[in-house]
Amino acid sequence: MPETQSKIASIDPVWTRIVEEAEQAIKDEPLLGGLIHSTILHHGSLERALTYRMAMKLSSPEMSEQLLREIADEAYASEPSLGESARADIVAVYDRDPACLRYIQPLLFFKGFQAIQSYRVAHWLWNSGRKDLAYFLQMRISEQFGLDVHPAAHIGRGIMIDHAHSIVIGETAVVGDNVSMLHSVTLGGTGKEEEDRHPKIGNGVLIGAGAKVLGNIKVGDCSRIAAGSVVLHEVPPCKTVAGVPARIVGEAGCSQPALSMDHSFPSNG
Repeated sequence: MPETQSKIASIDPVWTRIVEEAEQAIKDEPLLGGLIHSTILHHGSLERALTYRMAMKLSSPEMSEQLLREIADEAYASEPSLGESARADIVAVYDRDPACLRYIQPLLFFKGFQAIQSYRVAHWLWNSGRKDLAYFLQMRISEQFGLDVHPAAHIGRGIMIDHAHSIVIGETAVVGDNVSMLHSVTLGGTGKEEEDRHPKIGNGVLIGAGAKVLGNIKVGDCSRIAAGSVVLHEVPPCKTVAGVPARIVGEAGCSQPALSMDHSFPSNG
């Protein structure tokens, strides 16, 4: 038996750790046993747990839990990268958020993680030509989690959204891999044009709370956007921008700002 468990852990170490943490959490807090069993321990994979959690959070009189689970199950079965992205997102949250002490926390409690996984299903629906159903999920994600992400937007993996309130990501926005952003970030347009009109965020970018990045502009890899900034022009890689409108105030401070989560920069004074 120990050898078998070791092989399972090597195949899916993220799910194995989640199950172990869930079992310990029930011992520590028996009153959460029902939630943890239904959300985690009753399922044989992270994908199945995600579809259950998503359905429970997004169901309403307009769309039943059962229908939402069937939609999500179809998405995960058709697109294995959805599960791979979810695992990368869990690890990202654990590594970067000091409030996250266990892998089970994003799955059970963190609306930023839950919203992004729900968006990924909506994005799959959009790419499958089922746009009205994708719009429905966008609406429910916004209502339940406070994040409004267009299902056509492209978002990479290893995403960490801290606090995750009032995030807006537009239709033609692109977000690279290993990006970290805080609450009240907007990736928006600058007018009512219908073509490519939203920002392109590179890999490893750190976006501070309340920052607004507007228009079809590129934010280079491993750059930092200071809290409260309004970015209207392209940002070169590995730079820090701040202000309204934002301007370059220095280097990014390290090779991977989205991983370090360091929002500080030297004062010019």
